[in-house]
Amino acid sequence: MNNDLHNSIDQIRVIGPVAIGANATKTGVIVDRRGFGGVEFVCAYGAVTTTGTVCTVVVKEGDVTGTMTSVADADLLGTEALASLLATTPRTSGVSQNVAKRIGYKGTKRYVQVNAVSTGVTSVGCVSVTALLFNPAVAPLANP
Repeated sequence: MNNDLHNSIDQIRVIGPVAIGANATKTGVIVDRRGFGGVEFVCAYGAVTTTGTVCTVVVKEGDVTGTMTSVADADLLGTEALASLLATTPRTSGVSQNVAKRIGYKGTKRYVQVNAVSTGVTSVGCVSVTALLFNPAVAPLANP
């Protein structure tokens, strides 16, 4: 097995890039973890103007895709609040700047999903989420 990151991860676009609208939910693609030891979600945010919380990340899990439920905090690496774009995120002139944040999943469910829920957005920005699957059962992985 190659001992490098390039041959040991796979990526799936979960959300976006898509505009953040006021009081909207962007539903992420459900990720199948079969054959991988873990998943890390990388959340990228464009510049938005806000009066409150901008975009909250919600991680869900399930044994089957039809019954996704919120993940217990003990099964997350980091917190949903730390992966979210909040009013307290470093800003310039009331604008939350382009930032990337992350949250990991260490639970045992086969399927995981991230949804982005926006509130308090006063101008359109954007969000995207990518899942990085790591610790493959079989490596190296193909480079698409």
